[in-house]
Order: sequence, then C-alpha cells, then structure tokens
Amino acid sequence: MKELFHIAYWLAHTYARGPKPPPGLAFDPNTLPKTTPLPKQTIEQLQRLETELRERDVKLSALLADKTALDAELTRLRIEVAEAKKANTAQADTHNYSEAETRDYFIDLLLKEAGWPLSQERDREFPVEGMPNNQGKGFVDYVLWGDDGIPLALNEAKRTKRDPRVGQQQAKLYADCLEKQFGRRPIIFYSNGYEHWIWDDTNYPPRPVQGFYKKAELELLIQRRTTRKKLADAKINEAIVDRYYQTRGVRRIGEAFEIDRDRKTLVVQATGGGKTRMAIALSDVLMRCNWVKRALFLADRVALVNQAVNAFKKHLPEASPVNLVTERGTEGRVFVSTYPTMMGLIDETKGGQRRFGVGHFDLIIIDEAHRSVYQKYGAIFEYFDSLLVGLTATPRDEIDRDTYPEPSGNSAFRAAGLRGDRCRWGGLVA
Repeated sequence: MKELFHIAYWLAHTYARGPKPPPGLAFDPNTLPKTTPLPKQTIEQLQRLETELRERDVKLSALLADKTALDAELTRLRIEVAEAKKANTAQADTHNYSEAETRDYFIDLLLKEAGWPLSQERDREFPVEGMPNNQGKGFVDYVLWGDDGIPLALNEAKRTKRDPRVGQQQAKLYADCLEKQFGRRPIIFYSNGYEHWIWDDTNYPPRPVQGFYKKAELELLIQRRTTRKKLADAKINEAIVDRYYQTRGVRRIGEAFEIDRDRKTLVVQATGGGKTRMAIALSDVLMRCNWVKRALFLADRVALVNQAVNAFKKHLPEASPVNLVTERGTEGRVFVSTYPTMMGLIDETKGGQRRFGVGHFDLIIIDEAHRSVYQKYGAIFEYFDSLLVGLTATPRDEIDRDTYPEPSGNSAFRAAGLRGDRCRWGGLVA
C-alpha cells in the first residue's frame, strides 16, 4: 500500500489537470480500513454472481462493438494526457519516493535468498580507509563476510533510477581498500536493485547477473584464483572420447575458456558424431582442473535426458549424475534435466533461501542449442552465471534463429569447433 501511495502521488502530480497533492503529503498506515474476513459464498450466491458477470459481459460486448467511436475517443484523450503531462512536468517534483528504501528492499531480499542474513552491523555501511577523497574514508554499502572474518565480496548500491555501472569505479576503490586491510581481494558486485553486475577483476571483465552468489560459491571463486589448473595440460580421457575431432573439440573449447576468456561456446557437429560423449569428456577435464564443481546438462525431451544420464553414469560415474526429472531432491555434481523442469526448480526455495542460486552451476551444456537458446527457455541461461556450451548439428536458420555469431557480437554463443578456423567475428566454427 505504501508503494501504491507513491505511484498514485506520481500519477496525480504528473497527469492531474486540477489541483496537485502537496509535496509534504506522506503515507499514513493508520488511515487504512480495518477489514474483516469475507463470508463463505453459498451456491446460490455464486450462481447469482455468475449471472451478474454474464450480464456484464453482454453489456461490455455491446460497448466494444462501436470500435471506431472508441478509437476516436482514445485518440482525443491521449492528446489531453500528453498536454497535461507536458504542463505538469514543467513543475519540479520534490516528493520523496523512497527510492533508496525500494532499492534496499530488493537487494536485501536477493541477498537473503542467497543465504546472507545481514544480521551484523558490519554487513552494511562498513567503514574503510584509503579512499581518494579529502577525508580518505568511505563506507561500503554491503560487505559479505567469510567464516574466517575476511570479506568475500562487496556490493555497491545505486539508486533505482541510475545505471548500476556508474558505481563500478567506486566499487573497485572499495575493493582496493578491503584488500589492503584484509589481504584478500573481494568479488565486486554493483546493483541498483533491478540490475546487478559481478566483477572478479582478477579473471573476467564485469558481466550482468540475476542476483548474488552464496557463501560457498564465493569461497570457491576466490579459491580458484590459485588452484585452477591449465586446461591445455590436462589429459583427455580416451575411454570417453577416442576420435581426433572429439578431442580437438574439447581442446578448442578449453582454449576459448582459458585463453580467449570467453564464457559461451558453440559446438557444431553432425548428428551421430558423439556430441554427448564430447560434453562428458569436457566436463571431466573441467572438473579435474577445478574449473567446474557442478554441471547442468539440458535437453528438450525426457528420452534425451534419460539417455544423457545413462551416458554420464557409464563414462563419468564419479560425478554422481542426477536426473532432475525423477530425482529432484538428490545431490550430485552433474545434473541432467529438461528445460521445463529446470524452470520450475529455479524458483524453489526452502526457508526463504533458493536451492539453486545464480552461481550454483559452473557449466551448462545445452543439447540441441538451436531449439532453445532464443526461445522461451532462454531465462535459464540468463539466470545462471556459468560457462555455457551449446551442442547442435543444424545451426543455421533452424526453427527460427541462427546460432552463429553476428558481426555485432550480440549472439548467445561464440562458435567453437573442430577445424579451429578463425571466422571474421573472432569465433571458431566447426
């Protein structure tokens, strides 16, 4: 109701043609009516209500019949609204819309969903020394602490009307101060409550994310700065893949991740070429080199999920493959699922904390990528902040989108393949 009050105030101030509400008008919860529980509806009441609704529908249909008159009236009203807005926006709006409160509500909620209770005083507005200002002091909006008492991450919060990226440099300066004080560089987040960015400036440039990492996931990110092994030196398990083009594919994806610092790749390979086994071999290499702790394999049919689970159990049993379609509560290192199942599990919470946070998976493998990436299940890949590998046999113009890279660089994938030929956009095609 408080937020609705702010919206109503803004509407009245911006569009009202009569007197405007005073700037000092504030929300008073005591004026809200005290409601009582609604009585149970009887069969007769429900039937009477149905009749009334049917009569209203008939009247509404009659009103909508004269579409031409309604369109003319709508056009006239739009002109009046535009004129009212133009006149009202000339007056300064000094009302307090509580943007900082609204921002903090969203950020606090996302942090709590990631397991950060924010129960200590030092979690917010933590003072630091060494900032490049007159006093040399600053206050970090949010600090996420490790069990050892050293910061794992920080978050710089901006007003909802501002692009969170304007806080990137300020967040970096805070990270410098915390690193100097505690001897470890934290992961950097900056957010306005709606848009969020993560920046591990020791490895990757900033990138947008859907929320915040959990404590264990942040600890793993920081640990990997020193424990991650070179993919080029890892031996590919020939019991999983034994064909040259398969091992070449694994190596090229590794080069894209390690050397080019890409996070999205596409494998283009003919049907029957062993894309699933190549994905298993890639998962094995990434796990042994400490690049990946948990992987997610997505397919568009239950039959393909069962087939992939059996392949992982046969060739990579130590990863404890889990079929999320039938074993939703089971834990492991490799999870195989259909897209609808994963869409439902993303929203699953327990005690207010999400089971699958944005950093839960380090690698997502998409079977038949041309059918999924640009369609309704793209939200999965936007939610999880992970390395992404697409598998496809028919990349061009299949279904409704081309999965090859565009010259603008806005495609979902960089193509990684078996010949290793450089295309003009910097990708690799099979």
